[in-house]
Amino acid sequence: MKGFDPHRERMYESLLTLADGRLGTRGSPLVGDRATTPGVFLSGCYEGEGPATELARLPPWSRLAGAADIRPYRRTLDLRAGILYEDGPLTSLRFSSLARPGTVVMRVYADPALLPPGGAMTVPGPVTTALRDHRLGPVFERFGAYDPDPRVAEAAAVTAEEVGFDRLLHEHREAWARRWREAEVVVDGDPDLQRTIRLTLFHLMASVGEQGEAAVGARGLTGSAYRGHVFWDSDVFVLPFLAATHPAAARAMLEYRVRRLPAARAEAIRRGRAGARFPWESALSGGDVTPTSARLPTGEVIRVRTGEWEEHIVADVAWAAACYLDWTGDADFAAGAGRELMVETARYWASRVRRDRAGRVHIDTVTGPDEYHEPVDDNAYTNVMARWNLRRAAALPGVADEERTTWRAIAAALVDGYDPRTGVYEQFTGFFGLEPIVIAELAARPVAADLLLGTKRIKQTQVLKQPDVLMLHHLVPDQVAPGSLPVNLDFYEPRTAHGSSLSPAIHAALLARGGRFEPALEWLRVATRIDLDDLTGTTAGGLHLATMGGLWQALAFGFAGVRATHRCLVVDPRLPPRWNALEFGLRYRGVPFRLRVEPRGVEIDSDALRLRRTGGRWEVTSP
Repeated sequence: MKGFDPHRERMYESLLTLADGRLGTRGSPLVGDRATTPGVFLSGCYEGEGPATELARLPPWSRLAGAADIRPYRRTLDLRAGILYEDGPLTSLRFSSLARPGTVVMRVYADPALLPPGGAMTVPGPVTTALRDHRLGPVFERFGAYDPDPRVAEAAAVTAEEVGFDRLLHEHREAWARRWREAEVVVDGDPDLQRTIRLTLFHLMASVGEQGEAAVGARGLTGSAYRGHVFWDSDVFVLPFLAATHPAAARAMLEYRVRRLPAARAEAIRRGRAGARFPWESALSGGDVTPTSARLPTGEVIRVRTGEWEEHIVADVAWAAACYLDWTGDADFAAGAGRELMVETARYWASRVRRDRAGRVHIDTVTGPDEYHEPVDDNAYTNVMARWNLRRAAALPGVADEERTTWRAIAAALVDGYDPRTGVYEQFTGFFGLEPIVIAELAARPVAADLLLGTKRIKQTQVLKQPDVLMLHHLVPDQVAPGSLPVNLDFYEPRTAHGSSLSPAIHAALLARGGRFEPALEWLRVATRIDLDDLTGTTAGGLHLATMGGLWQALAFGFAGVRATHRCLVVDPRLPPRWNALEFGLRYRGVPFRLRVEPRGVEIDSDALRLRRTGGRWEVTSP
C-alpha cells in the first residue's frame, strides 16, 4: 500500500492483517492517526453478554507510543512469509509467529529520537499482553505475547526475547513455507487471478489455529464486524479448505461445535425438541447471541429474526463434520464426537418436522440462505439438508433400529419442492406465486435489492439475496435430481441479486460445473474483488473470510470438480479454454499430494495414492 489515504486506511488495515491462527493484528501504521483503527484479537476471547458479546479488542503491540506524528511511505505484506514491512521515517518489519502462535515480534530502524525507551511492560485484561523492548542505537526490537493466563504470557515473552529476533524469524518463515506447500493453488494462464488467490489463501491459513478449539467469526481475526460471532459461514465456507489442506485446523473448528453441544441440547429442550439446536450466531458460551434488531443504511430499524428462524445451521454443522470425515477418514472422530454431532442434529430434525394427513413431512416457519424471504414453509434448502442429515446419521453403525427406521422414513417423506415436469425446485411453498421480477434485468449486480426495492416489497418478489436452491447443487449434489442443475441455474441465477458476499463464488462454482465458463469467470472475479475493491463498503470491519473460502471451493469443487466421498476422491474437471492448467496442494486420508488438471487429463504426484479414470472422471484412492 503506497502512502497514507485516510479515506481508505481502515480497509487497508484489514487487508494487511497479520495472524498466526490464534492472534490477529490489523495492519495499522507504526504511528497512530485518527483515521486508523488498530486492533488485536485473540481467537475465542469475547467480552460482554448476550447479543452484546463481542470479540475483545486487545492492547496493540505494533504501535510506537510517543513517536512523532509521521506517516508511512509504503506498507508491504509478504504473503509467502507472513511479514509486514513499513517504509518511511520509520522502517520496520513485524510478524505474528506461525511457529509460536500468540508470540509477536517487531524490529524498527530509525533515528533514535523517534524510538521509545526500552523496558518491559505487562498489560492486564481479559488477555494479558507482555512486551519486552530493546533499543540498540537506531535499532528497536519488541518481543511480545498474548495469553489469558498472565504467567503464560510473561513466560512466552521472556522466551521469545531469549531466542532472539533472527531465530524467531527463521522459524516463522519455515512454518509459512510448510503451509504454502500444503495449500498452494496455481491457475496457469491467468496471472491477475493468481495474485488474488494468494491473498485469499494467506488469510484463510492465517485465521484458523490448529490447537484446542477454533472459534472462527465471519471476519476471522481481521476485524470486529459482526462482533466476531460465529455463523454457518465458517462451517460451510471456510472448513472445507482446511479439511482438504490442513486437517488439524478443521478439527479445531469442529471442536468449537463439539464443546457447545450441551448448550445446543439445552436450546432444543427449551423449544420442546430433541437432539441439539445450534444457534445462528454464537460466541463463547454456545448460547444464541443474534441481535434482535438492526438499522439499515436508510435509517429504517428492522427486527432480526434469523436467530429464531434460520435453523438450517443445524444441518450445516453436521455437513461440516461429514466434510472433514470424508477428507480425513479420522476414525476416532467418526466413532466419537463426529458421531455425536451427526446423531444429535438428526434427532433435532426428527422432532422438528410436521407430518400431514397424506403422510408428507414438512418443516414450517424457517428462513433459508436467501434472507429476503422470512419466515417461509418448506424451504427447499432447509428440507433437503435435513433429509441429508437424517440419512447420513441413519447410516452410522450402532444407531438403534427404531431410530434408524424413523429417520429414513422421515427423510423419504420430506417435501422438497421439486417439480419433475420442469426440473425446477420451488424455493419454498408459494415462491412461484410471487411477483416474477428478474433482478438481472433491473440493475447491475451485485446489488442490495432489499434497499433498492424496499424490505416490504422484496418479500413479495422472486428476487433472491444469495443462492438457496442452488446451494444444494453445490453442497449435496447427490441429494438433488440428476441433471437438474442447468434448469435451476437458468431460473434462479438471473433472480439472484448477490446481495451477500457469499453469493458470487458459489455461482462461479456452479456455472463452471455447467460448462458456462464466461459467467463463471465473471463471478469468480467479483468474488476476488469483494475486499480488494471494497465492493460491499464493509471491508474496514474485517475481511470476508467466508468469501475467501467460497473462492477456493469455486476453484476446487467447481472448476476442478474435486469431491471427497467415503470411498474415494472424485476429480471431474471443467477447465476454461483460457487456462493452461489448475493445480492444488491437497491432503486426502492423511496423504499430502499435488493435483494438476490440464486439458489433456489429470495428474497426481503421490506414490501413496492411486489415480484411475472411470468413465469421464478420475478417482483418487488410498492403497
